[in-house]
Amino acid sequence: MNPAPWKSAFALLRIPFSIFLMPIYWFGLSALPCGAWAGGRAVGVFVVLHLLAYPASNGYNSYYDRDEGSIGGLKSPPKVTLELLRLVWLFDALALAGAWLLNPLFFGLLLVYLLVSKAYSHEGIRLKKYPLLSTLVVVVFQGAFTFVMTQVGVGASRFLIFDSSNLLLALVSTLFLCGSYPLTQVYQHEEDSRRGDHTMSLSLGIRGTFLFAAGGLVLGTGALALAYFWRHELRYLLIFAVATVPVLAVFARWAAQVWDNPAAADFERTMRLNVVSSLCLSAAFGLMVVLRCWPL
Repeated sequence: MNPAPWKSAFALLRIPFSIFLMPIYWFGLSALPCGAWAGGRAVGVFVVLHLLAYPASNGYNSYYDRDEGSIGGLKSPPKVTLELLRLVWLFDALALAGAWLLNPLFFGLLLVYLLVSKAYSHEGIRLKKYPLLSTLVVVVFQGAFTFVMTQVGVGASRFLIFDSSNLLLALVSTLFLCGSYPLTQVYQHEEDSRRGDHTMSLSLGIRGTFLFAAGGLVLGTGALALAYFWRHELRYLLIFAVATVPVLAVFARWAAQVWDNPAAADFERTMRLNVVSSLCLSAAFGLMVVLRCWPL
């Protein structure tokens, strides 16, 4: 058996890129009291989402996009082969099996997530080619839906999950994604146009994408501040504010470069912002989890 096609297929799962979605996982945990979830379940949810489900969705998207230019996590993606689709189905099956072992409701929510992710990319449905609908689907399902799904998976009670302040935090996750998601498309305008995918970023234009992102982040930050005031968790608001300083610095510098030269909206700068924001926000929400369990 020739291992080369399998190696290329595995690369297109883009597992490292899936790590960029970690902040939602840590955010969901940080909203729960320490005794409301189990450590073993939390590890299981992380594995199911970040090492299995997200890579499967990445691979499925790559199979139908057949990108020739840079994509999230890969500057030069390899050619798509049938082995990629086989790996996708394997990872889907493993993710669903793991989800069932953790919690039947988590299994059901994950199944919905995987089906929606297929509808996003599949040539027969291709939600991706509708800018407003695709943006709404992504920011809801990768934001609030995943926030709640994480809490269900780790064993939180329905009372905690459907608490009003917790649902406000779920909305915050969607608002932040509403700001960041179009930025992930900003360097792909030419390829998206060639495929006929009229993405949100393509509709907004390069400068408009940055203005839209800034608006989403401002709304998200305002809602987060409201939620933390409501929950009497002002120290968490301070942690978030400190953690976002590097993110804002990178975003502001990049926006200024783009304003002078639209060609600065490239793959390298997009990935740099993704890495900085993912690491900083994951560290902030992870610290909140630690402080809940071992308060100072």
